[in-house]
Amino acid sequence: MLAHARAPRTSTPGGRTAYLDADIRHVDGILRAPDLRETLDLNRPVALFLIAVLHFLADSDDPNGIVRALLDAVPSGSYLVLTHGTADFDPEAERLAAARGQRGVHLQPRDRAEFTRFFDGLDLVEPGVRVVHRWRPDASVPAGLTDAQVSSYGAVGRKP
Repeated sequence: MLAHARAPRTSTPGGRTAYLDADIRHVDGILRAPDLRETLDLNRPVALFLIAVLHFLADSDDPNGIVRALLDAVPSGSYLVLTHGTADFDPEAERLAAARGQRGVHLQPRDRAEFTRFFDGLDLVEPGVRVVHRWRPDASVPAGLTDAQVSSYGAVGRKP
């Protein structure tokens, strides 16, 4: 992925991409990054995708504050797309997260209420907060897939 991110861009301005090798806990640095400013016009609505990211942050990292700071930097009409691991459906998930933590990989599963709080002040897009395989499922979702196997919430919110 990093090799592709560093490859020269040959697309049109409307299809430009940028890659920032950054720590999400350093929001100011991300928002001031020249590559971001050259690629995105933050005066126009954007989509902020935080897919399988925030469950790697401890509560002490203030993930809600991080999301709020990112949303404060984008205009009305922007979207937040978020997925997050949970232990709501699998009693072993907390133990597995603790075991990973002993190996140096922090995982912080959050429950539905904690996940939903990331969308405070946003208009949730239907169908709202769902386990990701139940958010507008189609034929590609394997039959018999359980909430415990997925153990991840997803939702989309629009900044009014």
